[in-house]
Amino acid sequence: MELRQLRYFVAVAEAGNFSRAAQRLHVSQPPLSTQVKHLEHSLGVRLLERSNRGVTLTAAGAAFLPEARALLERLEHARNQALRAHRGQIGTLAVGFVSIADYGILPPALKSFRTSYPAVQVELHELTTDAQIPLLRAGRLDLGLALAPVDEPDLHFERVLSEELVLAAPAAHPALRRTGAVDLRSLARESFIVPPRDIAPGLYDLTISYCRTLGFAPRITQQARQMQTVIGLVSSGMGCALVPASVRNLKRTGVQYRPLRRKAAPIELGILRLRTAQSAASEQFVAALSRAAGGAGS
Repeated sequence: MELRQLRYFVAVAEAGNFSRAAQRLHVSQPPLSTQVKHLEHSLGVRLLERSNRGVTLTAAGAAFLPEARALLERLEHARNQALRAHRGQIGTLAVGFVSIADYGILPPALKSFRTSYPAVQVELHELTTDAQIPLLRAGRLDLGLALAPVDEPDLHFERVLSEELVLAAPAAHPALRRTGAVDLRSLARESFIVPPRDIAPGLYDLTISYCRTLGFAPRITQQARQMQTVIGLVSSGMGCALVPASVRNLKRTGVQYRPLRRKAAPIELGILRLRTAQSAASEQFVAALSRAAGGAGS
């Protein structure tokens, strides 16, 4: 039994004769008739009663017709699903992200993507950059939002956003009595909170190098893996921190965010993925992230 034979039989049954069915299918009548006979032979039953006035369904044909239609509909559905998956319109996308992304480009990118591709299930995993790397290699993540630098030969890092650093300090700190930008040298003797270097070397090194350009070495008293923990420690009066500007969207009682009088080098947020990994859904999500970054003024 061939799919072509099923299509031919359904067309003949619906048209009522071979001639009209051949016209609908854009084939000549003799091969159409031959294929329907082959179908009947393979089934071992007569499906059609033939006469000069056309064809009618036998009892076997009447029972077989709805099943044949259902098979053809399932085939068309399978074809459409394959095409949609190829175009990135259905499926599952596993995305890792550093917490910083959740305060900036991730929410608008996710909203845009879900509007355009509602049938793609996005699985979000909040992970530090170092934690994303083995999961990308294991195929458990399709892509990640990570902080530079990433020096892994099998991974590709594509910058999508550069953010300036701002100061996060306890709201009652004397250095914040005046409004506007802050000279970080006024906090040279304060405690600083940073993420561990092994999980966020970019932010750690930027903090150290910026302080050194101002003539002091920061006194690091606390380290925290997640940005919300850093800000929580600042709100508790445990110290100050240099954080990406988007973190200002994380509102926390007892914390003030201020621009730096002398600008620090920016921190880079980018898309991380295997060099060999490509999928339409990933590309569509990357495009949504790029649009969101453009709206954020990258």
